[in-house]
Amino acid sequence: MATNTQNAFDQVNKQFETFYTGPARAYAAMAMDYTEQLVNTQMSFTKAYVDAGFAQTRAMLDVRDAEGFRSYVEEQQKVVKDLGERLKGDAEKVVALNQDFAKQSQQLVEENLKTASKTAGQTK
Repeated sequence: MATNTQNAFDQVNKQFETFYTGPARAYAAMAMDYTEQLVNTQMSFTKAYVDAGFAQTRAMLDVRDAEGFRSYVEEQQKVVKDLGERLKGDAEKVVALNQDFAKQSQQLVEENLKTASKTAGQTK
């Protein structure tokens, strides 16, 4: 009798792992990876923008005459163009991360549904 109880208990634990804790753990790992990639990407973007801002501030502090000011303004235009292109690329990276996360989430749901259907078929 104890063996039957242990087998039933093992079966319940297996089903709980299959239907709840396994999928939850998989989703949590995937979400953690996504969050880490997103934060690292955002930190990289932020560092690039802050570095550009500091560089431009230092350049402005070095302006001593009208020619220096003209050069500074010309460089500002280049910096604005470069940062605009960087912003576009950064936005594309974030969109790609979001799309990949959505795709992986959908695949995880589909795999869990297949597992649930297979398990349900075996218990009948």
